[in-house]
Amino acid sequence: MAPEGHVPNAAHSLFPASSKAKTYTRTKLIAGFAASGLSFVLLLLLVKYGYTREIESVSRSLTDNDYLVLLIFAFFIGMLEAVATLPLGYYSSYYIEHRYNLSTQSLGRWAWERLKGFLVTLPIASGLLLLLYFCLATYADLWWLPVSITIAVLSVVLARFAPVVILPLFYKFRPIEEESLKDRILNLCSRARVHVDGIFTFNMSKNTKKVNAGFTGIGKSKRIILGDTLVREFSEEEIETVFAHELGHYKHGHIVIGILTGIISTFAGLFLVAHLYEWSLRLFGFTSLTEIAALPLLALWLALFGLVTTPIGNMLSRRHEHQADAYAVQQTGNRQAFISALQKLARTNLTDPEPHPLIEFLFHSHPSIARRIRTIESLSVQ
Repeated sequence: MAPEGHVPNAAHSLFPASSKAKTYTRTKLIAGFAASGLSFVLLLLLVKYGYTREIESVSRSLTDNDYLVLLIFAFFIGMLEAVATLPLGYYSSYYIEHRYNLSTQSLGRWAWERLKGFLVTLPIASGLLLLLYFCLATYADLWWLPVSITIAVLSVVLARFAPVVILPLFYKFRPIEEESLKDRILNLCSRARVHVDGIFTFNMSKNTKKVNAGFTGIGKSKRIILGDTLVREFSEEEIETVFAHELGHYKHGHIVIGILTGIISTFAGLFLVAHLYEWSLRLFGFTSLTEIAALPLLALWLALFGLVTTPIGNMLSRRHEHQADAYAVQQTGNRQAFISALQKLARTNLTDPEPHPLIEFLFHSHPSIARRIRTIESLSVQ
């Protein structure tokens, strides 16, 4: 491809209009922190002041089966947490989105989507909870090993089947129909010698005005998905560069790397949490690993582990994004179209183009738009 001219100060054009994006991003971050903190404090207080024992006692009054007691106990705890965090959830995912003119959901659809997510998650979470209790009762202080193995297998299964089983429960997918756009995409795949089993658009606009794209699945279910908002609002050249970015994730093996690092994190995390859980039992007056009233301690330790390790995962994710950006530029040779796409992405999604470096380090899975543009400007194009 012919070299393309340098695009001077492309990132800077984002900054004058970024105050609204900064306010939106900050509000969402604070609301998310508040919801997570409230859940953590509520669970801690329930354990500390003996309310989990009372909830277990009520649960045991309904059945003698330990596994049913566990499910009833989890239901009560889950309902308490859901009621406590509902106002913040409404504020963050409905009110704020409408206030900034980003949401297309009615209140009814918002509630239905949340309920649908709960119903899809419920059988998986219930199965893992029952497995956890079985392993605690059967393997004692080695419970973390079979649980880790099960989660590792489950992560691979979900990666394989989620695009064709779970995602269609939330969105309608259709193959790309625009012929000229399809030709651009197929040419990219051909040059990269990549066979993708599906290139789809999905009706993202039913919920939001934001734009997004992604690479999902492994094996025969791997597919690239483009939000209909992206297809409608972006030019074909811009979409081509976005697609090339997603193709870069595949070429660099980022999905497989993500699964493997997730598995390693699961084993390490559950090993550490198992020891912390056992240590903290006496601290809160419990005597057995299998006391149902004590199990929320596991959730507390897992939350703290996630808080500490999330920045590490974000560092890896940001590195992957830089690699995919470079791949997109090299494959399309169209630096200007990619920068334009990133600028539109920031404006449409109200993304803070240049967050504080500490905020970016701790919480952002993607590099800032400004940082990405500066890196893209520095790339040589063949």
